[in-house]
Amino acid sequence: MQQRRKSVFASAPFAMKQAALGAGVAARKNGAPLSLAAVVFALFVFATFLYNEDIKSITDFQFSAGAIRAKAPDLHLLQEAEAAAHAAVNTLAKRGEEVIVRVLEAPKSTPALPLPLQSGGANATGAAAAAAKANAANTAASAAVDVVQEKERDVTLPTVTGGGGADEARRRADEEAAEKASSAEAAAATAALRAVVSVPETCDLYRGNWVYDEVNAPVYKEGECEFLTEQVTCMRNGRRDDSYQKWRWQPTDCDLPRFDARLLLERLRNKRLMFVGDSLNRNQWESMVCLVQSVIPKGKKTLTKFVNGGSSNVFYAHEYNATVEFYWAPFLVESNSDNPKVHSVPDRVIQWHAIAKHARNWVGVDYLIFNTYIWWLNTLDMKVLRKGSFDQGSTEYVEVDRPVAYKEVLKTWAKWVDRNIDPNKTTVFFMGMSPNHITPEAWGNQGGIKCAMETLPITNRSTSLDVGTDWRLYAGAQEVLPTLRRVPVHFVDITALSELRKDAHTSVHTLRQGKLLTPEQQADPKTYADCIHWCLPGLPDTWNQFLYARIASSPWPAAVDAAKQ
Repeated sequence: MQQRRKSVFASAPFAMKQAALGAGVAARKNGAPLSLAAVVFALFVFATFLYNEDIKSITDFQFSAGAIRAKAPDLHLLQEAEAAAHAAVNTLAKRGEEVIVRVLEAPKSTPALPLPLQSGGANATGAAAAAAKANAANTAASAAVDVVQEKERDVTLPTVTGGGGADEARRRADEEAAEKASSAEAAAATAALRAVVSVPETCDLYRGNWVYDEVNAPVYKEGECEFLTEQVTCMRNGRRDDSYQKWRWQPTDCDLPRFDARLLLERLRNKRLMFVGDSLNRNQWESMVCLVQSVIPKGKKTLTKFVNGGSSNVFYAHEYNATVEFYWAPFLVESNSDNPKVHSVPDRVIQWHAIAKHARNWVGVDYLIFNTYIWWLNTLDMKVLRKGSFDQGSTEYVEVDRPVAYKEVLKTWAKWVDRNIDPNKTTVFFMGMSPNHITPEAWGNQGGIKCAMETLPITNRSTSLDVGTDWRLYAGAQEVLPTLRRVPVHFVDITALSELRKDAHTSVHTLRQGKLLTPEQQADPKTYADCIHWCLPGLPDTWNQFLYARIASSPWPAAVDAAKQ
């Protein structure tokens, strides 16, 4: 049986690679690019090998059409391989020394196995020579193919200097412009939040009129403030008209700045604001919570009641690390009514020179808003502990005229403020007296019952108004506050303007001993109408606008500016 001849293509790539590498090495050693003579020599060796192989095939096989047809595909493939090798070698010559170096540095291919020798003297010798030639040609072809593959792998992308470069430059310029615009917007937003509200020093904010304004009032909606208690949600509790929410205070000689919750919160960043006093200050605290919470996302605000031994309610704005707090101290000094949950004591007794127990909770607070008034109206004379203390179980007291006792308490409070408050850190406010409306004859409503069914403010001011406010206590505050030497106290004069708002009380739309009034109780306003506290939204929002105007119009401390730059 005749042994089948192994196709020349099995070893041709390796032979071509070896020939090309040899030529490359020679060129590398001579320090010159691949010469044309080397290329011609490689092609000549390859063609000679093909010719000898064809002659050998003719002697080994019979001439027949079948054999010729069987051989024709090999010749066709050889022609294609020769053309590919020629193109590859030409490419190699053009690339020169750089490509040769890459080929030399590439991992070596596995050497091709030698062709099996034919038996028989001359034939064996001829076969060996043919095998050597075939191996050389195979090496040259393999090198040429590897060079083409290496060229495809090692293509170095050119630097784009035309249209692509311009597009990249524009893209980068656009990104830089967007970044600068974003930074400018952030800086502008920060600057806006840290603006100083303009309030003329010559303007009396407390002299003016109530203006009906459906566009700008109220600042928030009752249903939008989750922290309101049932005591003040008049609409939810059955009140039918909401006109009391839409009256805006308009000073005579200037404008009252509109409340900006974000600006105030920026002022309160890392700070504490605390209301200290009775249930009217708690009423105002609820208003302030509703004013600021509207711009804080859910999950970023919490309210905790009866902390600090039960005396404090704390609203916390997480992102600002700011608190708006209420501290229960209806007389500011110690009394037998200091329990925030159980304080309905018929005989109210104070210890007018004892304030430290409460005051230790006020140290370090950045904004303090004090009030004390409504709890003084229970009797004409005030009961004052004669000696000892409540902690010691002392009960003996003396009765003192209300204005005298009130003034003495304010002196105790003022002395503590002057000695313990740092005016560079803490701003102190004292709220005026919040009036009651229990005498409808005072505003011309003969036959009326307290503040029940009132829907409009008092507008007829041709005669002096007397709704029962104890102006002697007002005068006592005006006398004591200027005596502080170190710490300025800002008096928020809400009394006269609030006397006009007979329509804004909770009346019968509120709680009684923690429970909503029943329909039967609501029908008995003489017994159950609350003409002391105020609906929310409502009048206390205006009181907080006065606080806002004072806080937001003050200059930013230099230390804060330096820290944020």
